[in-house]
Amino acid sequence: MTESIPERVKRIELPWNRHGYDPYGISRRHLVVFYRFLAMLRRYFDVRVHGIENVPARGGAMLVGNHSGGVALDGAMVIASTFFDMDPPRLAQGMAEKFLNLVPFAAQWSYRTGNFTGLPEHATKLLGDGRLLMVFPEGARGTAKLYPERYSLVEFGTGFMRLALSSRVPIVPFAFLGGGEAIPTVYNAKTLGKLVGAPYVPFTPYVFPVPLPVRLDLFYGEPMRFEGTGDEDDEHVHGFVTEVKTRIASMLETGRALRKEGR
Repeated sequence: MTESIPERVKRIELPWNRHGYDPYGISRRHLVVFYRFLAMLRRYFDVRVHGIENVPARGGAMLVGNHSGGVALDGAMVIASTFFDMDPPRLAQGMAEKFLNLVPFAAQWSYRTGNFTGLPEHATKLLGDGRLLMVFPEGARGTAKLYPERYSLVEFGTGFMRLALSSRVPIVPFAFLGGGEAIPTVYNAKTLGKLVGAPYVPFTPYVFPVPLPVRLDLFYGEPMRFEGTGDEDDEHVHGFVTEVKTRIASMLETGRALRKEGR
């Protein structure tokens, strides 16, 4: 990439005002710092992105994938991929965990970089404004997977599907591999987590969840479209959710096979 990070941030197609803010309060200045940090992470890991052409260049869409690793490495790599590997670059926005609002400075940095509290009304408005929304239907249960469970999928919530149906946007499934190797969690301390305002604190064989410099793979699949209004009965919606979960599970297996072959 020959462009500088500030130059690429300016090319993100958002309605910036003359002070460098968009209507949601996202700040170009904060994004520059954030993407510089993500660029360092990408240099630290052996990151490989596959199928980025499946992510729409413009318009509302949902990026829906699996959680992997005790902390949000997966989200960071998704956000980095849509910025560094797409042209024009896009800002992938996530729904942050509510506990982040209790962490000093975290809440401000979260919304200044486009990641808002996970409320349905926030997600609906973002998609209505043509934004790229990143969703992990496994929630905190997904990041809590222990090392032997790293390639498994826990139960998916249905809220993301109702949101996709009511907003009439495509779902781009993705599979993230390597997070469990980067942070090989062997125990989640829930009591300690409550003390610091988090769901849990992950522990690794070397105690602290410091990421190891391993290979990370991010696979994007072809967009999936579903017809409906979002008001369908639970059984109907659950059927759609199962389709997405099955697709992601298949992508995980394909990715594992490619990693074993060294590809």
